This record gives sequence, structure tokens and C-alpha cells, in this order.
Amino acid sequence: MAAEPASPLTQVASARDTARAAENALRAAVDRAREAGHTWQEIGEVLGTSRQAAFQRFGRHIDPQTGAVVPREAETVRPELAEHAMALIAAWSEQRWAEVRRDFDDRMARELSEDLLARAWGQTVGMVGRYEHAGEPFVRQAGVFTVVFVPLQFEAAEMTGQVFYDDTGKVAGLFLKPIGSG
Repeated sequence: MAAEPASPLTQVASARDTARAAENALRAAVDRAREAGHTWQEIGEVLGTSRQAAFQRFGRHIDPQTGAVVPREAETVRPELAEHAMALIAAWSEQRWAEVRRDFDDRMARELSEDLLARAWGQTVGMVGRYEHAGEPFVRQAGVFTVVFVPLQFEAAEMTGQVFYDDTGKVAGLFLKPIGSG
């Protein structure tokens, strides 16, 4: 008797686990390449991205107050927020303004209206061309905030979406920045 195929949700969970394992393998390979003396430029070329994007994704986070390297465990705090940030960026790119604002904290909800979201996206597209796709997000802890960085490819430039989350998972900041601008 043939085994029944896995449910669609089981398949999603399996694919998620595979993606996380692949991310860990890629991170380890980048670490080995750096230890062998390869530059961020070389690594970025192999990954099909810029050196800045490669460093942002795989470089070690430095605590700005102490100058110490933050261990990887602290860099992967709340990895589920990466999926939320990807959905938020997708909603923004598809002009679903209310969906973008749904999980804003009180301050963000007061200060960033649907109109301002639309203008920010329009100005970005006006400067760097049509949005093409998002790369693999990565998560960092920045003080009290968890920040998800999403590499974004537009026609004429690479940008980084930055989504800041508070300790309750509410969106406390949302930025589109040129790669390497911090």
C-alpha cells in the first residue's frame, strides 16, 4: 500500500526546515571562505550580489558600545520575523497599504499613514526603477529591537528593506535604504 502524500502544510514545514538547513550550510561555507582569505567582493560575486549585501547578510555583527563580536546565536533572535518582514515588503510593493500598517506599533500607526507609505514607495521606484524581487532576509538584534534586513533588487539599484520589531512583535520602524548605507 502506497503512503499517503504529505499534507500541504506538512510540505510547507518541511520546505521551511530545508531552507533553514541550507541557510546554515551557506553561512558555514561563507565563514570558511572568509577564513581562507576570500574577500567580500569575491563572495558577493559567487552569490550574485554586491560585496555590501554579502557582508550585511553574513558578516559578524559588532556591538557598537563594546566593539565585541556578537555571537551568532544572538544574531538569529526571532527568525520567524523574517517571514513576516518578507510579507510586509511584498504587501508594500503591491500597494496593499492597510496590510503593511496592520502590525505597526502605536507610534508608527500615528506617524506613517497609507498616503506616506504610498509616497515613499513611489519615490523609491521613481529613483531606482521597478521593483524586481527580494533576496534572503536575515535577522539581527539591535538593542531592544529585532531588525530584519531584506535585500531588494530594483531595475537600477539594490536596496535594503529594514523592518524593526519591538519585543511584542509589533513593527516599530520601516526603512528602504541603499545597500551599504547602514
